[in-house]
Formats: sequence, C-alpha cells, structure tokens
Amino acid sequence: MSKSKVYFTDFHCESDENLLDKLQRLIKTAGIGDIDFNKQYTVIKVHFGEPGNMAYLRPNYGRAVADVIKSLGGRPFFSDCNTLYVGRRKDGLEHLEAAYENGYNPFTLNCPVIIGDGLKGTDEELVDVNKEYIKQAKIGKAIMDADIFISLNHFKGHAETGFGGALKNIGMGCGSRAGKMEMHQDGKPKVKIDLCTGCGKCYKACAAKAIEYNQDNKLVINDNCVGCGRCIGYCNFNVIATNWNAPELLNYKIAEYAYGVLKERPNFHINFICDVSADCDCMDFNDIPIIADIGMLASFDPVALDQACGDLANQADVIHDSSLDKAKKANPDIFTTIHPATNWHTQIEHGEKIGLGTKEYELIKI
Repeated sequence: MSKSKVYFTDFHCESDENLLDKLQRLIKTAGIGDIDFNKQYTVIKVHFGEPGNMAYLRPNYGRAVADVIKSLGGRPFFSDCNTLYVGRRKDGLEHLEAAYENGYNPFTLNCPVIIGDGLKGTDEELVDVNKEYIKQAKIGKAIMDADIFISLNHFKGHAETGFGGALKNIGMGCGSRAGKMEMHQDGKPKVKIDLCTGCGKCYKACAAKAIEYNQDNKLVINDNCVGCGRCIGYCNFNVIATNWNAPELLNYKIAEYAYGVLKERPNFHINFICDVSADCDCMDFNDIPIIADIGMLASFDPVALDQACGDLANQADVIHDSSLDKAKKANPDIFTTIHPATNWHTQIEHGEKIGLGTKEYELIKI
C-alpha cells in the first residue's frame, strides 16, 4: 500500500491569518473539496467535552469546518453519542445541555446539534462488519443516516487505550450504548445495589429477561444478560455500571467499530494536537498539558493521521511539572509512560490490518 498523505500546519499565526483561517486552508489543501457535498447530510463527529473539563476542542474550530462544508453545498450537523459511564452526557437531554454549556450549540456553530443515538442511547443501526471481534456494530442512528462523515478530533491521552485520536472518536464515539458496552466489556454490567430504588424501569427495558429483584426489592442481573447496556440508559439513579475490558481488546474493537462507521461513504478527518492532557475529555477535569501544542493535521486516512500525531507527540518536549514530567519519562513513547498498562499502537496496527488505512504516511506541511 502506498503512503497516505497527511497535511499539517502549526499554531503560529501572523496578522493576516488567524487559526481559523489556517484550519480552513488546511482542510481545503488536504482535499476536502474533492468530496461531493451537494445537498448531502454531513455529520461532523466531535467530542463535546464533559463539563468541568477545559481541554476539549473549542467550538470555534467546528464552526470553521462547518462553514467550509456549507460553502461546498453540504448540510452539516454536529453529533456525538451518549456515554456508557455515568456523567453529564449519559442521556440525550443532559448531553445536549452539556454540549450547549461548552459552546456546541446552533448559535455558535450555525448548524444543528443532534445526539447520535437518541434520548436513552438506544437509537442505533446494526452495521455488518464481519471482522475478527465484531460481526455487527451498533452505531448511533443519526450518524449512520448521514451521507458523509467528518471527524473533528482532539488528540490526547486516555487511561484505557493509551491515546484518543481519530479512530477512538469514530469507533467508540459513534457506538450506541449497546455498542459501547460491546467494546468495553464482555459479559454483564455490575450493580451498585445500595443505590437501587426498585423503580422497575430497567426491568421494563430488558428484552433478555435478565432483570430480577431480591427480597429487599433491589436489582439483580441474572445469567440471561447479553451485555446490551440498555439498562444503564434507563436507570435514573446510576445503579448500573460497566466492567471494563482489557486495553488491547478494547483497541481492536474500537478499530473494527470505526471500520463500520466509515465503510461505503465519503469521509475526512482532522486532528488537533493541543492541550494534550494525560486523560480523555470524558473526565470532568483536566490537568496541565503533558506536551506543548503542536498543530492541526488533516487526511482522508484516519490510521495514517493518528500515526502521524503519535509520532509528532513523541518528538515533542515534555512540559515541566506535568504528570508526564513527574512520571520521569524514560520510555520514548509518552503514552506508554503516562499509562503503562496500555499499548496505543495496537489500535493503529489493527486499523491497518482490517483495511481502514495505512501507518505509512507522507507529512505535508503547509
């Protein structure tokens, strides 16, 4: 396979061009205009950021991308799917409120914001993948209804996968609640029994007849559980939680879900290496960045894009007194240093293996 082209621009600006201008020039140079956007529904997949976290991408960047798509005749909307963990993006109402609070709203973006898997994380489309670990991916319905897929990604660390970039934002981010459950675990969720009120909502939602109640009217999950995760979305009291998968298996599944999201439709990807926190934007806090801001990158190949970002990040200077500096970086791989139990390379390697792209890239600076 020939090298993929990855376009790069740094964050330096002069008076005649600001960062939003540079972003638009980057994506145009990278070839976004080669896509036929005319009257096409175009989803821009972005992480809206968990409230309290200040490292997520500024919505101004999203507006700049949406404006380019509109100028090309497209009909853009921003989307993300509900989370599996308990937080302020667990259901469609709270998720929209969180997005609006963080600036991702129709007034800032000049286009709609839609939660991809609906109110309770159950609006999904089954997508045939037929790969090693995933046979049928469960993707947010609104995301799969789009004609064109654009990912806008904050490149940073992640406790479970080592890093989060394009592949994770696409694969994990587009999974419905059942899809996220499939990626994160094999088996049934765990129960925080002391929080259970015995309201019965999870019982009504369970199609597998896996919900029972004990003599104290507290939830019990039996062996009928198929691990779909619907009960998590239906519980208003955060009683049900996930048992997390091993990182390597999680990375494989994320790549295969990304394959399901992208196959058979035009797609384009943009990564930002800035405010590189040790942990994901899903956290309701962020520490100081572990490396200095590097730049913006764009490509039609998400595998090459993430590989290029990983390489640039590993070449960067460590910020003094950051968590990476305190970890006394001895390993040249910063994400292995900050999260020793992870191996971020497995996500990219598996993406290449299943045909999502190639690790071999040509970095073109503009």
